Amino acid sequence: MYYIGIDLGTSAVKLLLMDAEGRIKKIVSRSYPLSMPHPGWSEQDPALWKNAVWDGIPELIQGIDGAQVSGIAVAGQMHGLVALDRDGNVLRPAILWNDGRTAAETDWLNREIGTEKLAAYTGNIAFAGFTAPKLLWMQKQEPELFDKIAHILLPKDYLTYLLTGEFATDCSDAAGMLLLDVEHRQWSGEMLEICGLSRSQLPKLYESYETVGTLTREAADALGLTDRVRVAAGAGDNAAAAIGTGTVGAGRCNVSLGTSGTLFLSDSSYIRTPNNAIHSFCHADGGWHLLGCELSAASCLSWWAGILKSTDLAGEQAGITREMLGKNGVYFLPYLMGERTPHNDPAARGVFLGMHMDTARADLTQAVLEGVAFGLRDGLEAARDAGLSVSRSTVCGGGAQSPLWREILANVLGLTLELPETEQGPGLGAALLSAVSCGSFRSVAEAAQAVHRVSAVTEPDPELTRLYAERYAAYRQLYPALRSVFPLC
Repeated sequence: MYYIGIDLGTSAVKLLLMDAEGRIKKIVSRSYPLSMPHPGWSEQDPALWKNAVWDGIPELIQGIDGAQVSGIAVAGQMHGLVALDRDGNVLRPAILWNDGRTAAETDWLNREIGTEKLAAYTGNIAFAGFTAPKLLWMQKQEPELFDKIAHILLPKDYLTYLLTGEFATDCSDAAGMLLLDVEHRQWSGEMLEICGLSRSQLPKLYESYETVGTLTREAADALGLTDRVRVAAGAGDNAAAAIGTGTVGAGRCNVSLGTSGTLFLSDSSYIRTPNNAIHSFCHADGGWHLLGCELSAASCLSWWAGILKSTDLAGEQAGITREMLGKNGVYFLPYLMGERTPHNDPAARGVFLGMHMDTARADLTQAVLEGVAFGLRDGLEAARDAGLSVSRSTVCGGGAQSPLWREILANVLGLTLELPETEQGPGLGAALLSAVSCGSFRSVAEAAQAVHRVSAVTEPDPELTRLYAERYAAYRQLYPALRSVFPLC
């Protein structure tokens, strides 16, 4: 038997075929564009996602009997708003996780409703990327469309709807909407009232490994599968990636260096951090997790390479010797798309600081790598303030393939970092959830244990950790000093 995991990303969908033992048999990707119609906006046409999946799955299953595919699950970019009318038609382009248009709505929620009430209702305060502020923005700016909303879905759940005809979501993804009572894993009546919504507009809640339904005949015929294929609820991309990296159960940690950067700490109990500086979300294993989010991570290095007109990221890092680590006089604030953890400031901007006449290209590249690492440490410090203690973590994402970046990160965080042998976090996690749904594994923990293997370990060096602690202390002073300037940029 085979299982398909769909990783619905911001710039591409990655389709993964896995066998019943958890071995990856094939991967197919399809890319699509991102629309930014105004500064700070980020949108996508959901039809692009359907076209990519409907085109990619037939290629993914070439060479096997489609009747051997037992299950599918989707992992996806979180927080996005897909608004449908009563006939299931998309009302407007999806507003994505990294969209910053809702500053006024976010401020209203945190100020007028109040962070204490929001945290009591949902476990979190309002952030510009969350779904609830997007709905308030539509209510104010696009009232005619808002009034037509019959169904509210997250990006991955739109694909699940196309596959099954069911309006469903899972607790891990729903936790990032600011509409879910995270502690009790149910929709918050108070938040529905605040946002002017009815319960009927929201999808049915499932755990990530539960079955939503089976493929419709139309979807099965188009994909070359059977209508007996079971579709699991799936998970938000970070929770799915955590499964793929073995970050399941209490006391586990995963750092992701993807387009965004995340610090994911799993637990079997519900936890809220002081000042709600880090998200409290449901995990795909039925537990909970804390999530620190840096809106720009590996994308910072891609942006910098574009400025340099370089396609050789490894070559750009080659001039950074170990003797340079912890001693760079240049700082970089990685706020190219604003920032979430811990500042919750969509107006924050990227900054180079500390340049001299002798500053070299390699110094600036090093500053970008270090700035992203410092931003992730902000999330780790917020988790430590909540009483969590970790000494090691897995690390995944495209940026994790850089040995230099892993070394910087290990010493900035003071953690032993393990690089998984298989770098297919969200897609693999989705496939594993599908396998649990179909009974190939008894639990998410068993599924994660079956596939998690480590290919490289990076240990922090005590002296380098000390040097980076000093640099981080200076880094922490930069945002407060520049906060009042950012809105002028």
